[in-house]
Amino acid sequence: MLLELAAQRRVLFFGGKGGVGKTTVTASTALAMADSGKRVLLVSTDPAHNLGHLFDRKIGPSPVRLAPGLDGLELDPELTVEKHLEEVTAALRRIMPIHLASEIDKHMALSRDAPGMQEAAILERIAEVVEQSSAYDLIIFDTAPSGHTARLMALPEMMSVWTDGLIKRREKADRFTAVLKSLASDKDMGNKTFGGAPHEIEEDRESRIRRMLNRRKQRFAGLRDVIADHQKTAFVIVLAAERLPVLETIELSEQLARAGVNVAALIVNKRLPDGLQGFLAERKTQEEIHLATLTRHLGKLPRHDLILAAHDVLGVEGLRQFAKDF
Repeated sequence: MLLELAAQRRVLFFGGKGGVGKTTVTASTALAMADSGKRVLLVSTDPAHNLGHLFDRKIGPSPVRLAPGLDGLELDPELTVEKHLEEVTAALRRIMPIHLASEIDKHMALSRDAPGMQEAAILERIAEVVEQSSAYDLIIFDTAPSGHTARLMALPEMMSVWTDGLIKRREKADRFTAVLKSLASDKDMGNKTFGGAPHEIEEDRESRIRRMLNRRKQRFAGLRDVIADHQKTAFVIVLAAERLPVLETIELSEQLARAGVNVAALIVNKRLPDGLQGFLAERKTQEEIHLATLTRHLGKLPRHDLILAAHDVLGVEGLRQFAKDF
């Protein structure tokens, strides 16, 4: 089921509660799709990166080859925020008057720890990855635990609307400025040449501000459209057959639905096998109780159960073997 779903999509997001084996399922899916002949990019947005541990190699913010047809990268939130702030600061310094440089630096320093800054920076990086990864047939994202991911998935619409609001306010301010310039010109027609240069500088600055805002708007709108396209993009929730992961999955599914995100499947990982006795048989019974709750709330979603592996899943061959149950 999982591989059929991946074969039909351009972008696939995996999410769920921490500790349920989400990264293992995600990486195994990516490797299996690469083995099938697709060019795959595997991207981790989880601050607690585990891709490097799974593949037993260092993975950073630039794509590295993990297996034939499979590249991977890890988006470091701190590094992403730092780069994001550097780019915004440089852009503001180019378009704002020189005497405001210290104010720009002060504002950006305060923004570093502002609520939502990490999510906004990661979101813009995700948008860049989707926008600039035409060399890949499939992009698979291993996202952070549920709460962070739910906020992230809701951000494209919010950021697009917010940026659009900034552009409209900018255009309104431009019209007001144009009226003032016209009034000043009517009062002193003789100073056209003298006043032309500052006006031209200001107009160029306003034009660059609009271009910067429009670029961000287009980037967020593009990501929003990709996420909203259920033919191209899907979200898979990975969980364990336990009370808290089940309840968190139900809540995450509702949050994603409100954000217009298509939850295409549920993967229940680490299921106990049949034929157990004693303590493990009791645990198996508990699993069935929790999964009955899942079915009551999300019974319409396709679901696939994965049996708990006897050994740790590590390395390319371990991931490849694990994917045989998909």
